[in-house]
Amino acid sequence: MSNIVRGTMLLTGATFLSKFLGMIYVIPFYGLVGDDGGTLYSLAYIPYNILLSISIVGVPVAVSKFVSKYNSLHDYETGLRIFKAGIKLMAITGFIAFLALFLSADIIAKISMPGETAERIAEGAMVIRMVSFALLVIPAMSIVRGFFQGYQSMGPTAVSQVVEQIIRIIFLLTAAFIVIKIFDGSVATAVGFATFATFIGGLASCIVLWFYWKKRKPGIERNLQNQTYASDISTGKLMRELFQYAGPVLLVGLATPLYQLVDQGTFAKAMADIGETDTWEIGFSAITLYGHKIIMIPVTIATGLSLAILPALTRAFTQNDTNSLYHQINQALQIVLVLIIPAAVGLATLSDVAYGSLYSLDNIDITGELLAWYAPVALLIALFTVTSSILQGINQQNFAVVSLSGGLLLKVLFNIPLIHAFGAKGAIFGTALAAGTAVALNLWRVKKSIDISYKQTFKRTLLVLIFSLIMFILVSISKLIFGTFLSYEQSRIAAVVMLSIGILIGGYAYLWFGYHSTLLERVLGNRVHKLERFFSRRR
Repeated sequence: MSNIVRGTMLLTGATFLSKFLGMIYVIPFYGLVGDDGGTLYSLAYIPYNILLSISIVGVPVAVSKFVSKYNSLHDYETGLRIFKAGIKLMAITGFIAFLALFLSADIIAKISMPGETAERIAEGAMVIRMVSFALLVIPAMSIVRGFFQGYQSMGPTAVSQVVEQIIRIIFLLTAAFIVIKIFDGSVATAVGFATFATFIGGLASCIVLWFYWKKRKPGIERNLQNQTYASDISTGKLMRELFQYAGPVLLVGLATPLYQLVDQGTFAKAMADIGETDTWEIGFSAITLYGHKIIMIPVTIATGLSLAILPALTRAFTQNDTNSLYHQINQALQIVLVLIIPAAVGLATLSDVAYGSLYSLDNIDITGELLAWYAPVALLIALFTVTSSILQGINQQNFAVVSLSGGLLLKVLFNIPLIHAFGAKGAIFGTALAAGTAVALNLWRVKKSIDISYKQTFKRTLLVLIFSLIMFILVSISKLIFGTFLSYEQSRIAAVVMLSIGILIGGYAYLWFGYHSTLLERVLGNRVHKLERFFSRRR
């Protein structure tokens, strides 16, 4: 059991580090390419992420499950068969996805950039083509990670994930710096090399996984030689079972990229319709790249903690342990609410200094306001991920397809009218409407399926909202006071200072109330005992 816990912790830590690095590099990247470069970067990565998800179709997760299943039966040959079949499948689907993205680059650029010059559209197409090469290696590489995970070996995935991100970032920033600063090249060329860095990072990950394979191959061969049982299952039947499991996983992972794809196809034209042609790139990059990177930080932390509960949830459902099942579901929801509501409120309150500190104070009246409106959407994104996983735990995973489709339909129908009515904020409102609808449908389905009560979660959410309101008031007052002598709207250093002060005041206030009210202890359990050195409480 200790090896499983160690592996899980290793993989979780590597995932968080990878995502954290993925946010940090955007800061110097913005300094090199600005809003225009950020727009080109997003225009390439949104269709890339969608095609990557489609080409992978959730198979790596399914391979991990099936290898683990048949290894537990000491049938190592079947696990190896599904692994080899998965490699071939991913090589084919990855190549098809590469061709689809490479050949449709001009069409995607034209749709995404209506009214732009032919030169600008050509730049967008070039950037899209550069990122498409990553589809040749990433899908097949992900299968190898899934195979190792099926052996309860998380090290190869963790190490290759971190190496991939580090190499990608080094290549990305180095290439962009050389193009912009040394050769005085165009922003489009720099962004093209930046997107090509995904291919370079994928190759680095493949090299790491190859070394692990060479190291583990003798052990795998010994297992095959010593196996005494073999399942009489055709490869075709195994693949059908794989896809039945992988389909819902694919669609849940597609939620945010699909919302962004709707923005990519409608944002520029809708903004032009209301006379905002000159500012659409600022708004688009702020929403789909720079602001999105910021709001995903609390989402990553909260969903990681809550999803750790889900194995126990699945076990409780299988054993028909109703009380434990209800407790696990409510605790998973409460962890998200307790962590993300204050984070969203704090980020909305400090949006101008947060964006200014990390990126730039230029156009902060636009970007700061957009981040303030976007911050609460983090809660909906996290809740959709968690509620979809809960549906999977109670064997209702197919309903996630229904909820996602319903939310996406609303996004498609209302995105342009909302942008016409509210400007760039309308795209955020469209995403909030879509994600909120999907979350509401998921919660309804969970309640209908197992007759769970959300009464306790509702009560604790009210308490979280009260503490967050107090935090909002204190941070707002601190901004007014420090704003009398800190020009954080003009000075980036002052913005950093104000951001730090706001985080300290807001974070301390929320934790103090949460600790003394026992809210944190009731939701997070023993995790909060480390706060005792900061807060004394009479028991």
